Amino acid sequence: MAKLYDLVFVGNYTKDTIVSKAGSRNVHGGAVNYGAQVAARLGFTAAVVTRLAKEDSEVVDILEKAGVDVYPEYVPKSTTVILEYPTGNVDHRIIHLKGYAGSITVEQVEGVQGKIFAIGPSIRGEVPLEVIQAIKEKGAKLSLDVQGYIRVVEDGILVNRSWPEMGAYLALVDVLKTDAVEAAGLTGEEDIHKAAAILHEYGPQEVVLTHRDGILVYDGRTYYEQKFYPEELVGRSGRGDTVIATYMAFRETHSPAEALIWAAAATSRKLEVEGPFRGNRADVEQLIAAKYS
Repeated sequence: MAKLYDLVFVGNYTKDTIVSKAGSRNVHGGAVNYGAQVAARLGFTAAVVTRLAKEDSEVVDILEKAGVDVYPEYVPKSTTVILEYPTGNVDHRIIHLKGYAGSITVEQVEGVQGKIFAIGPSIRGEVPLEVIQAIKEKGAKLSLDVQGYIRVVEDGILVNRSWPEMGAYLALVDVLKTDAVEAAGLTGEEDIHKAAAILHEYGPQEVVLTHRDGILVYDGRTYYEQKFYPEELVGRSGRGDTVIATYMAFRETHSPAEALIWAAAATSRKLEVEGPFRGNRADVEQLIAAKYS
């Protein structure tokens, strides 16, 4: 019988080069990488279904050392991006696509079982509708990050565009993850509360919306909000991935308000470092006691 994981993360690994005023550095990226590492370090069983080049298999070793089981499909080229932050505004970035690992297939997810599947692609077409449908048939809870569905490639740059199939996808989703810019683009509404309410009408039970200062959660009845409290802002990339992974992990046994606190605190710790969350549950509990109680 297949192992039942607390969380399964689905999407391509990304080989990232981050360019900012602080300089240029290469990091292992991808929602699956950021999400699975924080889940495992907080004590949950986690798996990753992904695609990458064999030359980048170092990240598989890193994930396995963190306690994550990895189900990789090795392909000729990893998804490769340059994330350019031209100003001091961490929410303003230009993403250049230099390589693409292709689409996750139904066959890749068939033998993997989880209570929760977190879908985190980087680009439209990476996790297609038939894969979402196959996961839904497993009876698992499903979260989806809209960034990988509104992002398309134009002249080598990832840009946000309308999502014609949004209704078909969101009808299958339990929790939708978006950020303020993405939500405004999808709904035409700059007010994050109104935007979350509009997205909720498409079917998700809960909408998790991140912004520069924190997180908003809407469950159709109540808005819940928490702020980030990093001692220093070092690592913006992976912010939303850390939020949704932590929220989904704790939401299984906690209320939206409680899960939100864990997500905000864990992400605050992640923002203090480049790359994925590197702490443990005690680190997050300490921040919760100091800032969120």
